[in-house]
Amino acid sequence: MRDEPEVGIAFLIAVSAAVYDVWGGQAEVVDKATLVVLALVAITLIRSRLRTGDVEIELRRLLSGSGEALRQVPERLGEVTELLEKSRQAIDQMSVVSLLPGAQVRAELMAAAQHTNTWIFKGGTGTFIRAFTLPECVENSRVARRQLQVQLEIIDPDHDGACGAYSRFRQSLVTGRADLWTADRVRKESYATILAASWYRRHNDFLTIRVGLSSTMTTCRWDMAASRVVVTREDPTAPALVAYQGKLYYSWCETELNSSFAQSRKLPIESVLTVPLGDEPTVEEVRDLFEALGLSLDALDDSEVADVTRRALQPAEPYR
Repeated sequence: MRDEPEVGIAFLIAVSAAVYDVWGGQAEVVDKATLVVLALVAITLIRSRLRTGDVEIELRRLLSGSGEALRQVPERLGEVTELLEKSRQAIDQMSVVSLLPGAQVRAELMAAAQHTNTWIFKGGTGTFIRAFTLPECVENSRVARRQLQVQLEIIDPDHDGACGAYSRFRQSLVTGRADLWTADRVRKESYATILAASWYRRHNDFLTIRVGLSSTMTTCRWDMAASRVVVTREDPTAPALVAYQGKLYYSWCETELNSSFAQSRKLPIESVLTVPLGDEPTVEEVRDLFEALGLSLDALDDSEVADVTRRALQPAEPYR
């Protein structure tokens, strides 16, 4: 009523006319009152219409503005998406390394070997290298017809201090005496990895391999492929660290491994191409090979040389 006063006036006039008519008033007066009521109703309708028009105009204006805002939504959404992606990348980069359960290490190394054209290793005697990495990487590269570059850094079998320190470290991890680690065993394991590297180089023209011998031992093992680096300990059930290519820790490891290899004693692996080395090397072939590499097996009898050959080409995989 407050916004529409004419409605109230019309209502009062209509009631008065009705009462006047009931009490026998003149018809002319009632008719005039009816006209007044109709006029007031007409005024109310017109004003309502005008107000409706104003509302329609305002609504159209707002909708027009909203339409413009809606048209800006994709652009703004793109900005928000870009911001979220940058934030995700920043957080991802901060998480430079991930923890990998021991049970998943082999699967991670298999994935790393699948499409890589490089492999860098630094560790003890390279047992897993000759048991899995070399045959797997070589086979994948052969199937894909791509070149493969391998770099290995293992304990120098001629360095008594390094062999002794590593044997004591490995023995400290063994419960019982079933798997005895001695300095002599360390030498044989290193010889076996050198023989395996030489054998694979001799039988695969697409393979380039470098071997460095270290005078110090390490308690960790680094396996770096083109896509990731996996850092493990000697215990195959222990958790490992993994960092993917593009992460800060990956580049750090790459620098560390190359720097360490540069300080190692290099073996002339390419000289293997000048000596005979069959699919199943004989004791004489193995001795000739090591002579060509600048290493002597004179301290080993023929049965020990045969044992080194078995370890090289028929190794037991630690992750099985």
